[in-house]
Amino acid sequence: MKNAFDEKQLIKLRHNLHREPELSGREENTAKTLIAFLQNQRPDLLVTSIGGHGILAVYKGEVSGRTVLLRCDMDALPINEDEKLEYRSMISGVSHKCGHDGHMAIMCGVAKELAVSRPMQGTVILLFQPAEETGQGAVRILKQLKYLPDQCFALHNLPGFQLGSVITKVGPFAGASRGMIVKLTGKSSHAAEPQCGNSPAAAVASIIFYLERICDNSTGTIGTVVHVRIGEVAFGTSPEDATVMITLRAPDAKEMDFFSNRVSEQVIKTAEEEHLMCNIHWTEEFPATSNSEFSTSIINASADHLGYKVTALTRPFLWSEDFGHFTDKFSGAMFALGAGLNTPALHSSDYDFPDNLIPVGVAMFMEILERSLKL
Repeated sequence: MKNAFDEKQLIKLRHNLHREPELSGREENTAKTLIAFLQNQRPDLLVTSIGGHGILAVYKGEVSGRTVLLRCDMDALPINEDEKLEYRSMISGVSHKCGHDGHMAIMCGVAKELAVSRPMQGTVILLFQPAEETGQGAVRILKQLKYLPDQCFALHNLPGFQLGSVITKVGPFAGASRGMIVKLTGKSSHAAEPQCGNSPAAAVASIIFYLERICDNSTGTIGTVVHVRIGEVAFGTSPEDATVMITLRAPDAKEMDFFSNRVSEQVIKTAEEEHLMCNIHWTEEFPATSNSEFSTSIINASADHLGYKVTALTRPFLWSEDFGHFTDKFSGAMFALGAGLNTPALHSSDYDFPDNLIPVGVAMFMEILERSLKL
């Protein structure tokens, strides 16, 4: 089938989205841009403001059948952009360094295809999801989603792999993660008399060293300290309280629960030894994204048919994706598109989504739809 979309139009759309990035939960202008584009693609139903600023574009076949959901993400990151691009971010401190601008352009290309070649049977849902980076978007969408899919698919661009290649895996594809916030409280004193107080500084150091000792990159069980605050900026005062923020990662739910309990027990033990009050709060929890064997087989068959190189992973990625909330509920799978062997890493200030991945992503999604809807 000849492509219905104009590649240059999608690249221009991607660049426009790149110029005006918005953080998780604030994707209002991004949504307006997408809605204006999608209205011209004649969906049977266009649902807006779902899960925040999310959008559903629904295309129905002539006869009833299976429902297949394709999902892309909309939010940007709080990262300054180093690249001197013509279309560089106009928002200080915010940029699309995860390539979600490219994911949206791909999905708009799928909408363009469906506008001129609707499915013969079944229903296609194109989901533009907000707040992926915080793990909140999928949760909110699922609470409001009325069209329950038989299958769901998503993709992510991925540096370090051959440009345009397809990366798949049956079972856990992206690991689980949890944000752990540890608050320790002791007693302040004059900085000249620290023995009269009870500083949490030693406990903080102990927790950091403990995490460094138990991390195991080979298994994907990792605890990363992402932020530490001890006391206030007051040179005359020994600190009273401290906050340690940690990201815990594990390959699956069982390992995550075990690892979380292990770290929690050690933190509580350390606080007790230092005679500190301790409070633990959990946030930004991402379940592992687990690919069904059936859905992965469709991805592999689609890539083979299109002539794309396929790399089958032997272990899940260490990063997390809130698409795991979807694969927890529905049969589905996520795959990655190689963004180039020597491309800067995701979330780095000099990363930029490769425009020539857009037609690859559109072709993959369209082939996946054709195979899934015929079942």
